[in-house]
Amino acid sequence: MDPSSSTDSPLPAAVAAAASTKNHSSNSRNKQAPLTRRTMASGFKSLINSAKKLAIGDSGSKASIDDLFPHVDKTVDGDDCDHDCDSCEVQYPKNFKIDEDDDLYGFIKGWSTHVLVATGKTDWVRDVADEKGSVMQAIGNSKGPTNGKLMLSASNIPTPHHTSDYSEPTTVLLLPAFLIVDNVTPATVPTLISELINKAPTNTSPLGPVSLPASLPAPLPEGTPAALKELTTRACPHRALILLCSQRTRDARCGQSAPLLRKELQRHLQPLGLYRDLDDERPGGVGIYFISHVGGHKYSANMMVYRRPDAFGLDAAERAKQQQAGGDEALVPKKADIEEGEDVGAAQCIWLARVKPEDCEGIVKFTVLQGKVIKPERQLRGGFDRSKGLLSW
Repeated sequence: MDPSSSTDSPLPAAVAAAASTKNHSSNSRNKQAPLTRRTMASGFKSLINSAKKLAIGDSGSKASIDDLFPHVDKTVDGDDCDHDCDSCEVQYPKNFKIDEDDDLYGFIKGWSTHVLVATGKTDWVRDVADEKGSVMQAIGNSKGPTNGKLMLSASNIPTPHHTSDYSEPTTVLLLPAFLIVDNVTPATVPTLISELINKAPTNTSPLGPVSLPASLPAPLPEGTPAALKELTTRACPHRALILLCSQRTRDARCGQSAPLLRKELQRHLQPLGLYRDLDDERPGGVGIYFISHVGGHKYSANMMVYRRPDAFGLDAAERAKQQQAGGDEALVPKKADIEEGEDVGAAQCIWLARVKPEDCEGIVKFTVLQGKVIKPERQLRGGFDRSKGLLSW
């Protein structure tokens, strides 16, 4: 029998004291173990974040998470501003798992210009610059622009010929200029870069009129059909764009999430008269496009929201006051066609991750309509605001 368990023969004082000290030490270790593990995990996470920052680089102008975009505030935006939609009609598959542990904000490499190439497809080879015969391949093989880093995305924007034949001319959407370039072929990519991308506003450009030619000749070899020798430009008709990664070949979750999110976004945009399908170029509204891999698929779904300045005339709206006055909480977007004023392109790009279908109502109501972020700590990866001159990198 263990003497320490006997009530008839008490332990000598020294033994008892030693046992007491041992038990106290053991209990202390047991209590401290979880804390030590948490401390080690925190230290490891800090080390990983430092490595990420070193890899990404520091521009010296990184805005804080609180300064870049406004966050919803219940006193201004109403008590339900941070609630998930309770009438969501779609859900992710049960096996849809994403990383919830990493810090997101600030861990993206900066870019200056974003080019979306119309392909009419929703999935591509692993690296879209390897799509043989495509404009993406031509851009990937080019010298590149002189005004900063180019982000290249293939997109499901319909091609003019409504096929995915890369031998036919296609369309390119240039951001933040909100400029559509028609009649682009691999052979005209050098002109696209030198005469349009290099001269277009970038994410660091102050807001000002987009001044690019409506058409320009492309110096192509003798015998090239005349119709292919001219690039034409026009303003994108949308007030905002929502870009969703759909590239299943990079991660199955992107292929699963993109169509589900589009369906839920459509449900909330249509009653406002803002939903635009792929072939709908009525002025105003919101275009939703699928694009190729943007990085961070373990945080799926990734969503990039490009907005014109005060895109719907609601950036300063205070929903809480309207609710208190007994009005309809769904503020009606104001008519704000680009023809009514000078076109300055996108003022903001708000890059979110870990987006779920139940987030879509709030994202439409606050992010798309008002340029606000609902769950910054969990979902905001970064972006820019040209009107403030702020970047997340």
